[in-house]
Amino acid sequence: VFAVSGFLRVVTGFDIGLSTKCVVIPKEMEMCHKIGYSEMRLPNLMGHTSMAEVITKSTTWKHLVHTDCHPHVKTFLCSVFAPVCLDTFIPPCRSMCAAVRDSCAPVLTCQGHPWPDSLDCSRFPADEDMCLASLTKEYKYLHKVLPKPTCQTCPAVEEFCTHKRLLEVFCDSNFAVKVKLSKKRTVFGVQEYNIECQMEFVTWGSLLPYETQNMIQQWLLINENCTQRMSLTYRPMVYLLVGNIEEGIISVNQVYRWQKRDSQLTLATQKWRYHKCL
Repeated sequence: VFAVSGFLRVVTGFDIGLSTKCVVIPKEMEMCHKIGYSEMRLPNLMGHTSMAEVITKSTTWKHLVHTDCHPHVKTFLCSVFAPVCLDTFIPPCRSMCAAVRDSCAPVLTCQGHPWPDSLDCSRFPADEDMCLASLTKEYKYLHKVLPKPTCQTCPAVEEFCTHKRLLEVFCDSNFAVKVKLSKKRTVFGVQEYNIECQMEFVTWGSLLPYETQNMIQQWLLINENCTQRMSLTYRPMVYLLVGNIEEGIISVNQVYRWQKRDSQLTLATQKWRYHKCL
């Protein structure tokens, strides 16, 4: 079953004026796998005429998809970079583009990039035409709405703190997540990060530990300036990220470098289990 069929609104198609062919979505386009179809049209809706160009240009967007800045960011990007191979182009609706842009443009801005002219929403058809429409309202009813990480100033990395002071910080916080970071370069020269999160504690009642871990991963992807500062080398480095959740926003307030010789962090996380805050 065509996975995006639920998004379709029918009237007219969308033609870029080029003869196209069906090709298998390559393994390098990981973000467009498991979306309900395996073949795409080439040239695509971005006007890319070679698969090498498609792979190079789409790879730079994989990072944004991982931030989960909008429920339909993957659907939107794959509909233009890897449009499904049907009798006619099925572009995203203007409303879907606008919804994804409004949610994801702040993430790009945080990383120093504007929303690109190539994805100007005015180039896409209105919802009355055949296009992929946003189902954001329905999505909210089907999925738990979680707090969102936002762009923020990177806290200074603290190298040392006594366990007593750390326990005071923990008492004023909602979460503490141990993060192992390392960076690598892909074959396309794009810098990526390996992010492993381990829950140390969470005091905010309605969140599950894995949900907090996922939100911290998103925070690190959105606040790339902070991730870069913590990934000084290609060797893995470990940190403790401590923060709060207020009015649906997750923020990191303290970052501690977790070194093997630093027993204070280990002692604080062990004592926290039995600690009573004043």
